[in-house]
Amino acid sequence: MSALAALVRAYDRMATRGEVPPFGYSQEKIGFLISLNADGTVAGPPIDLRLGEGRKKTARALAVPRPTKRTSGIAPNFLWDKTAYVLGITAGEGKRTAQEHQAFRDQHAAWLAGTTDPGLLALLRFLDAWTPERFAEWGWSEEMKDQNLVFALESERLRNVYLHDRPEARALWARLMAGSDKTEAICLLSGERAPLARLHPAIKGVWGAQSSGASIVSFNLDAFTSYGHEQGANAPISEAAAFAYTSVLNRFLDRGSGHRLQVGDASTVFWAEATEQAAADAAEQMFASLLAVDENTESKKVGALLEKIAQGRPVSDLKPELPPGVRFHVLGLAPNAARLSVRFYIEDDFDVIATRYLRHLERLRIEPPPHEPAPSLWRYLIETAVLRKSENIAPNLGGDWLRAILTDTPYPLTLLSSVIMRLRVDHDVNALRVGLLKSILIKNFAMEAPVALDPDFTDKGYLLGRLFAVYEHIQEAALGRNVNATIRDKFYGAAAAQPRKVFALLGSGAGNHLSKIGKQRPGHRVNLEKAIGAIMEMMEPSDDPFPTSLSDKSQALFTLGYYHQRNEFFRKSDSADSAAVSETAQ
Repeated sequence: MSALAALVRAYDRMATRGEVPPFGYSQEKIGFLISLNADGTVAGPPIDLRLGEGRKKTARALAVPRPTKRTSGIAPNFLWDKTAYVLGITAGEGKRTAQEHQAFRDQHAAWLAGTTDPGLLALLRFLDAWTPERFAEWGWSEEMKDQNLVFALESERLRNVYLHDRPEARALWARLMAGSDKTEAICLLSGERAPLARLHPAIKGVWGAQSSGASIVSFNLDAFTSYGHEQGANAPISEAAAFAYTSVLNRFLDRGSGHRLQVGDASTVFWAEATEQAAADAAEQMFASLLAVDENTESKKVGALLEKIAQGRPVSDLKPELPPGVRFHVLGLAPNAARLSVRFYIEDDFDVIATRYLRHLERLRIEPPPHEPAPSLWRYLIETAVLRKSENIAPNLGGDWLRAILTDTPYPLTLLSSVIMRLRVDHDVNALRVGLLKSILIKNFAMEAPVALDPDFTDKGYLLGRLFAVYEHIQEAALGRNVNATIRDKFYGAAAAQPRKVFALLGSGAGNHLSKIGKQRPGHRVNLEKAIGAIMEMMEPSDDPFPTSLSDKSQALFTLGYYHQRNEFFRKSDSADSAAVSETAQ
């Protein structure tokens, strides 16, 4: 099943529950309501429909006749629009506001010609009598400017019945949509013969795309067309199907919908399909808690799952209790000029996708763990970005990584190179970065990378990282931690990439530091020398223990070894401090 066909199926299910607007309508942000008397006079000041307080007010989402797809032309919407069209008022320069307002008046005069409906007649009378100067004369709020407006009869306002909700308005809108000159063909999504959508409704809410919306399916150049077809006829999709898939996408992409998450530049939506709606809801909540962790609400749930994984529980025991046959869909969208590109689309049984993701979490596990109990995908991705800014995450990286996780395929190697590059630049060896490197080693290189310090792990890169951590600890023991630049600050990048150039110098410096330590704490010096000796014994002199260069894979192991050994020293130091405090208390 294609992504668009799956979205059409989702629309059919959601429409029966009233979660999406009916065909021909869409959820739009409406700021104000103008209430009219039957004679077309205004019943009072416009009513603010926005939600919230003060500057945080946001327009209310209402189901209105779907908007006309505007590019550079002037095209009014049916029974609603922004103030430039409805009132001839705008907050900006408004070079063509008069033309927009006149088009709204003329088009509605044509659309509503011959109507006997009291509400529609009231609108025509209002437009005939209205002049833009009245906005200031009547003292209407400046906050109205450029907001979307709807109308209602004062007698129906308290029942929340708007003009576009009246039966005759709905019937008229259906006739206008049907038209008489529309091409019919077999719809690729429904398989039924129906009028084709020439232009598909805009999709809004994709990060980085145009705020007015963009399209997945569009043909605006001759190079994109074939066999003489124009626009949507090149990929025949019925108006009903086009409306259905765009309505569902706009619903899913809405903030707070519970169906979207942002992974890098990929705006990702997900939904479940099941015989019982409760099962679908449970699957969606589980997926959201795993991937879109909110620091305040969801981290405990995921933290509990990770703790069970750490205890050795198989991932099959951690899946939610769901009936078999729950299908799950994940769709990644990214902006591409005026269009949207489908970064990935995954459809599978939920237990398969959940198992894959839990295995990914297991590959990320590292000791000691990150400070956050359950870091989100975004939190990991910003560790690959310059200055840890979202806009600096490598293009395609987030989408490619999520697709690899959910399809159980190797991770993108750009993830490996990005982490290594950040380590060379800022030398911040933290649990998030090390966890990423460990997961790549396991998945891409089929290695059994250790979770915590493994004294028996003999990989050369791992041993060199451990040795570097020992040399750094020796420097700290000799000079304290308040030095201007540690050997990590000076040599980490070079030691990980070109060990031969650095380790002889590090060994010489460690000898001087050990002499100083031996004068004050001879026993500590002996222990540090033993630590060096234990690592060196595992290196084979005949196998070039200090190679000229290390591959990206070996550099990842270097970082893993350094992190484990470094934190082993901290663990022993904390244990010694605790013992000292205990002895003092006694």
